[in-house]
Amino acid sequence: MLRAFEAVARMGSMRKAAEDIGVSHTVVSRHVRNLEHWLGQKLVTTTPRGVVLTPQGETLFAAVSRAFRIIANTTAELRPGPTRSSLRIWCMPGLATRWMTPRLSEIEAAMGAVDISLRAIDRLPDFAAREADLMIGFGSFDQLPPGAERLIMPRMFPVASPAWIERHGVPETPAALAEAPLIHEESRQQWTDWFEAMGVKLTTELRGPRLWDANLGFDAALAGQGVALVTRLTAGAEIDNGRLVEILTSTVRLGGYYLLAAPQREGDPVLARFERWLEDNLPLD
Repeated sequence: MLRAFEAVARMGSMRKAAEDIGVSHTVVSRHVRNLEHWLGQKLVTTTPRGVVLTPQGETLFAAVSRAFRIIANTTAELRPGPTRSSLRIWCMPGLATRWMTPRLSEIEAAMGAVDISLRAIDRLPDFAAREADLMIGFGSFDQLPPGAERLIMPRMFPVASPAWIERHGVPETPAALAEAPLIHEESRQQWTDWFEAMGVKLTTELRGPRLWDANLGFDAALAGQGVALVTRLTAGAEIDNGRLVEILTSTVRLGGYYLLAAPQREGDPVLARFERWLEDNLPLD
C-alpha cells in the first residue's frame, strides 16, 4: 500500500504510478483506498489535472519517501561493487527510441568498457534512491531543474504521412492547420503553444486524439492518422526517406533537451565522456 501511495504522490497520476511500479491502474487505486481506510484519513484528491495530496497525504509522503531512500541507499552500500563501470541513462521516450536507440553501438564504442542501460521515461529519477546516473529531459530552458545543463533547443514543426496529405491536402496556412485532425500527447498544450508562436489565435478547441506518449503519436502520424509535432532528432530519418513530410515550415522552438547528472556522480569521468559524445553528435537544428 505504501509503495503504491508513494508512486502516486511522486508521479501525480494513478496511471503513471501504475506504469512506474509495473502493476495495473486498478491495483494502484485499490491500494491507495485501502491505505486511506486503514489510516482513517483522506490522502489524495483527484482533480482534472491529476492527483493532489491532502495535508495528511503530504505528511505521509515525506516520511515514506525518506524511508524508501534510506532503504535504497543501505541496500546499495551492502551490494558488492560492479566489476565494470556502468551508466544508467533515463531519457525522454521520443529521443530514447527514435534517436538514441539506433546509435547504441556508437555510444558503446565511444564509452569503452562501460555497461550502458537506457530507459525511455518522461519523469526525473530519484537520484537519492540511485534510480539512474543521469537524465536527458525536456522542458523550458527558463525552468530547468537545479544543476541541469542545456543540450539543444530543436526546431519543432508539423509532419504528416504522404497518405494523409493525399487524402486531405497540405494546409496552406497555420490557421487552416488548426482545423485539421492533430495528434496530441498527454494534453493539447504543445500544439496550443506552437500555434501561439505562429501567431494564430485559436477560437475553437483543437481536434484529434490524445495518445499520452510521443512514440504513439509518432506512429499514428506514420499510419496516416493526423498531423504530429516533431523535431529532426525524432523524425529526421523518416523525413529523409519520405515516410513523413514536413508541412508549413516553421522556426518555432518550444523548449529543449537538458542533461541532469546524479549529484553523487558529479565529476565522474564516465559521465563526462558521455556528455562529450552528446555534444559531438547532437545535430544543431
